[in-house]
Amino acid sequence: MFAALAVGQSRITGLLEGEDVLRTADAMRALGAELARQSDGTWLVAGRGIGGLIAPEDVLDMGNSGTAARLLCGILASHDIFAVMTGDASLRRRPMARVIDPLSAIGATFAGRAGGRLPLAITGAREALPITYRLPVASAQVKSALLLAGLNARGLTEIEEPIPTRDHSENMLRHFGATVTVNHVRLGRVISLEGQPELRAADVKVPGDPSSAAFAIVAALLVPGSRVTIEAVGLNPLRTGLFEVLREMGAELVVRNPRIEGGESIGDITVEHTALRAIDVPESRAPSMIDEYPILAVACAFARGTSRLRGLAELRVKESDRLAATAALLRVNNIHVEIEGDDLIIHGGSAQIGGGLVATHMDHRLAMSAAILGQAAQSPVAIDDAGFIDTSFPGFAPLMRGLGARITAL
Repeated sequence: MFAALAVGQSRITGLLEGEDVLRTADAMRALGAELARQSDGTWLVAGRGIGGLIAPEDVLDMGNSGTAARLLCGILASHDIFAVMTGDASLRRRPMARVIDPLSAIGATFAGRAGGRLPLAITGAREALPITYRLPVASAQVKSALLLAGLNARGLTEIEEPIPTRDHSENMLRHFGATVTVNHVRLGRVISLEGQPELRAADVKVPGDPSSAAFAIVAALLVPGSRVTIEAVGLNPLRTGLFEVLREMGAELVVRNPRIEGGESIGDITVEHTALRAIDVPESRAPSMIDEYPILAVACAFARGTSRLRGLAELRVKESDRLAATAALLRVNNIHVEIEGDDLIIHGGSAQIGGGLVATHMDHRLAMSAAILGQAAQSPVAIDDAGFIDTSFPGFAPLMRGLGARITAL
């Protein structure tokens, strides 16, 4: 997205070619950017500059990617073009009002189903207005959508967030030449963006996704005799909440060769089998690990004692009601689990884990978490639908098999 809004040709290496990313690439092509994949896996993106996108000739299909859909709303809102966006059955159930409401203030109009659900027709502002907005809940998606909209608005866009959320967008904006500042205030922090910069093409080396690395890391922790090293994992401090929690549970996670690439901290992580103890995770940790709760719940199922994961309301509006679905994943595999309000309580150390059929509800992270649960369970774990894994992690099953996992028919 940022390369498509820059002037010149950007070179991207290490790109995760999951369905979410490929759908995003198709959308940016439809908006006028030129994208080409080279034989060595490098992607070249010739951007159109801020304000230079064109109206797409067809509906933009974002598949299963809520992140892509919400961020694209921000881009479209500040361009004087008309577009229609849709997605798969899961994405069409997800509410978009949290981005539609603030984006309407810049001059864009939206027409969709109840709650702003897709399909969504978007008419961008003729002259986008900068806004000052305080996020009602911690959401990197909403923040990023507003920053993307602010790129084509004359003046200063200011976003106040009560709790710091992942800041990849801020880092990437700076990498492409935008002026972004962060000021800490009494009730959080304020991110300020100067509108209508000329973004310059830049080379980007994409670090390994910590959310994807989490599955191999937890598998190694749970399976006796395991030792795994994962190279070039992103270690952005606003994304490493899971790693901190696992360390508090007793895990030995060793980071070697720390370095900075493309404005992001990365390093090589080595982990080996460890007996884990239960954990009480405060709500404040959620923004730094919101996608990792299903796999953390699997780790807690094998930990000694009772774990409590607090403040998980945001999980109710993911690809599925991920809070209820995670509880069901554990329960069907003989793990005692409770939901109290927005807290997930997991009683670890059941004598006979496994043997259940997990309903994934078209949610890739639930499917992968169930597959990892099966590696340490006493009885096999079945998964009703693994097709959505490619949304975020193509090649998941072959990679895990290469590490010794027993996974069939995925």
